[in-house]
Amino acid sequence: MIPLQIKNLNKYYEKFHLKDVSFNLDEGYIMGFIGSNGAGKTTTLKAILNMIHTDGGEIRIFGKNYKDHELELKQDIGVAFGGVNFYTKSKISTLTNVVKRFYSNWDEETYFYYLKKFKLDPEKKISELSEGMKVKYSLTLALSHQARLLILDEPTSGLDPVARDQLLETFQELVEDGTRSILFSTHITSDLDKCADYVTYINNGEIIASNTRDEFLDTYRIIKGTQKDFEAVSNNLIAYKNNAFGFTGLVKKSEFKPVNGLLQEKPNLEDIMIYYARREELLNA
Repeated sequence: MIPLQIKNLNKYYEKFHLKDVSFNLDEGYIMGFIGSNGAGKTTTLKAILNMIHTDGGEIRIFGKNYKDHELELKQDIGVAFGGVNFYTKSKISTLTNVVKRFYSNWDEETYFYYLKKFKLDPEKKISELSEGMKVKYSLTLALSHQARLLILDEPTSGLDPVARDQLLETFQELVEDGTRSILFSTHITSDLDKCADYVTYINNGEIIASNTRDEFLDTYRIIKGTQKDFEAVSNNLIAYKNNAFGFTGLVKKSEFKPVNGLLQEKPNLEDIMIYYARREELLNA
């Protein structure tokens, strides 16, 4: 059964619009959800979880309409949106005792395993935790009720490189048996290189692509050439930058025919994001 199916999701704001967002996440995989700040990542995640009103579309979790079965399905979903910023004067142990009452599958052994793994002191107050430690505690809560689908918004934000690497390894461990799936948003593209099986890229409220990481990267090419070369390929460029030698631009491989003198290479995820952001700047200039 497919853990997450999103079809034609729409959300209208005065100056922003989620436009027919659609993608699926299969069982046993990690999907990185990428896009620049303001692209629609958090809005999409909140819409999936019925945290905001939507203006169209369907969200199915484990085959069931989420809005119709929200209370039931919440037992199988682990959610972390940044750090914990409520009950900040309470100890970790006190807040945990409040949260665990809502989950019939809460597992104390799992909870203490992640407390130890993330080096969290249950007697510390929430206000005494660093932002990175708040993220780790939020994840500990999400992982302690045997959730089969984890939905995480910028989970590595605020973590130092060592802690980030540890967390990404934890993600890989969680999906090893094929029973869990993870959707996490990030703007740190190196996170995806380490653990993502799939990449879904959103830009200005629209899904640009949702595919395996390797297939996604292979869709594009960086091309480099002189100003004369530019005239031959300009109509196919997603965006470009001028430089002292000519130009550098991003194209879809399917729309590009090799031209003598043009250099081409595979982009990385950051390249793709930068060029799409540049395209938006040029369109809105």
